[in-house]
Amino acid sequence: MGNEFRLSDLAARIGARVVGGEGEDAVVSGVAPIEEAGPGQVTFLANRKLARFARDSNASGIIAREAVPGAHTAFLISDNPYLAFACVVEMFHPPARFTPGISDKAAVDPSAHLGKDVTVSPCVVIEEGAEVGDRTVLFPGVYVGKGVSIGSDCLAYPNVVLYHGVKVGSRVILHAGCVIGSDGFGFAPTPEGFRKIPQVGTVEIEDDVEIGANTTIDRATLGVTRVCRGAKLDNLIQVAHNVVIGGNTVIAAQAGISGSTRIGSRVMIGGQAGLAGHLEVEDGILLGAKCGVPDSLRASDSRVWSGIPVMPHPTWLRLSALMPKVPELFRRVKRLEEGKNQKGET
Repeated sequence: MGNEFRLSDLAARIGARVVGGEGEDAVVSGVAPIEEAGPGQVTFLANRKLARFARDSNASGIIAREAVPGAHTAFLISDNPYLAFACVVEMFHPPARFTPGISDKAAVDPSAHLGKDVTVSPCVVIEEGAEVGDRTVLFPGVYVGKGVSIGSDCLAYPNVVLYHGVKVGSRVILHAGCVIGSDGFGFAPTPEGFRKIPQVGTVEIEDDVEIGANTTIDRATLGVTRVCRGAKLDNLIQVAHNVVIGGNTVIAAQAGISGSTRIGSRVMIGGQAGLAGHLEVEDGILLGAKCGVPDSLRASDSRVWSGIPVMPHPTWLRLSALMPKVPELFRRVKRLEEGKNQKGET
């Protein structure tokens, strides 16, 4: 049987207070989305646009910033409902525990150094001189190249590839199929075609970083491509050679970052955004989805940017409101010009 908690216990653990419904004695045994949650389950409301679901919900508890008028369920009031819900989910679904050991179907070079309680699954390859820290888990198919360094308490999911010389900090999560340290896209034009420029730098992933499935991070041409502490990268992101991504920056899926771009700390980049090379995005900037960024961005000009090419968000909002009116404006201008021409002819 799974875990069960009284709402009062949940509230105490997440620093919330219980309001309404059956009160603090209600028992919950699971979590669910607000559209689906029923009796015995707890859910959360972080977006007021979903308040209509709260009014009709049969959940035993809803974590929210404030109670929703008309709802008949209990609310666990929290200043940060999203974070509080994350803590509750972990209470019902604690992190998986892995059995340490090295599979006899793994290939581990004798010169590699493995820390305490490491889990090495079947079909893992660990090359010469590599280091793997304590309690790190390597799922099937992971490739750890020559001289790679991985810190402690890391998770590398199936088919992660770490090219030679890559350095990974502690408590890093690498999701399935991500590739760290492949060659940067560097070619010199010649009369005979393009000649490859050797990519002899490396990649360094600092502590507490999470990198999504099938994301690729290229090694530097010279020097280091770096992802700083606490950064979170979604799936299917391309990070080119010599890029630096600042601490606690988050980047959504399908974004592309060209070579030698420097992204500050606490930056948020929306899905499918594209950044040209050799530019800088200052700390704390927010980039909307599908942004096209050709030049450096300063927080003093705007904290929030949108559009193609990118512009301050208020400007983009005004432009978006005008765009549907452009065809009619064009027709009006054309009629005015035709009228002027006719007058000129007469």
